[in-house]
Amino acid sequence: MMLNDCTAGDGAYKVNSLTGLDTASPVEGDIVWDPARSIWNGAMLIAALVLGPITFAWDAVVVFLATSAITLCAGHSVGFHRRLIHRSFECPKWLERVLVWLGTAVGMGGPLWTIRLHDSRDWAQRQPDCHAFLAHKKPMWIDGLLYLHGRLKLKNPPGFDPGPGIGDDKFYRFLDRTWMLHQVPIGLVLFWLGGWPWVVWGVFVRVAACTTMHWFISYFAHTRGPQDWTVDGAVIQAHNVPLMAIPTMGESWHNNHHAFPSSARHGLYPGQIDLGWRFVQLLEALGLAWQIKLPGNLPPRPGITPVRKRALSVAAQGQADLLTSRSPALTD
Repeated sequence: MMLNDCTAGDGAYKVNSLTGLDTASPVEGDIVWDPARSIWNGAMLIAALVLGPITFAWDAVVVFLATSAITLCAGHSVGFHRRLIHRSFECPKWLERVLVWLGTAVGMGGPLWTIRLHDSRDWAQRQPDCHAFLAHKKPMWIDGLLYLHGRLKLKNPPGFDPGPGIGDDKFYRFLDRTWMLHQVPIGLVLFWLGGWPWVVWGVFVRVAACTTMHWFISYFAHTRGPQDWTVDGAVIQAHNVPLMAIPTMGESWHNNHHAFPSSARHGLYPGQIDLGWRFVQLLEALGLAWQIKLPGNLPPRPGITPVRKRALSVAAQGQADLLTSRSPALTD
């Protein structure tokens, strides 16, 4: 069931989990080594590069593709991003927890860590200025090393409170403490079904590929590519990365997402494949998702400007009225 209405005002577009933003600053800080994630990401990449060729088999590649698709689509894209972070649809609590476990199984981090990282970056990039680490201002491969092996320690960071139903959920707190260990049961099942090749490709190659791709998309989606909207006053603008739409399950339509972060659909325009959105539609057809937020039923958003003529075709009625004083020059 689609929403007929949403709460009016800027609430639908706020960064949900951060506190103390009146005194926080995204500008001053130091990049420090993150030993746990550095060792994890490095070990997964080395294992994939060394063991992947040795254990290559077509059935193992199929396992890699299947496990990547399930965890990235149902887990990271829908469970973590569209449900837990942006609350872009409602679903049963048991289903939310299944989706969040699948998101943890991607191998990048637990749910609370992911929410904090996402919202901190989102908040920082909306400001007039932010730290170079958050702006992806370093050369690509240096940016990748910093992203996968370091973390930013801000001088005046915001507080973090994901709110009731998330921060106080014992299961999510457990996942956050034990996120690395959840590859063990996956590996045991894969070993039982297909031996070491399935373990190597279904765990090591998958985790290395997914974590590296996550950085890769984040880098390009914040540095170059086509746009339909800009966010007024934001130091970092988002871009779409069309070639990565399928492997990212629609997450690479990042310019659309920055314009309408609460939308359950990221691929908003003709030809924009969004497999995460298709999965949400499947849940809706099964009666497992409802109150689905889309640009057309969200309140008009102040502070965004269309840059192409088609941009307003997906927006709520009244969005154009917010632009009359600016008369933006739109391109085809």
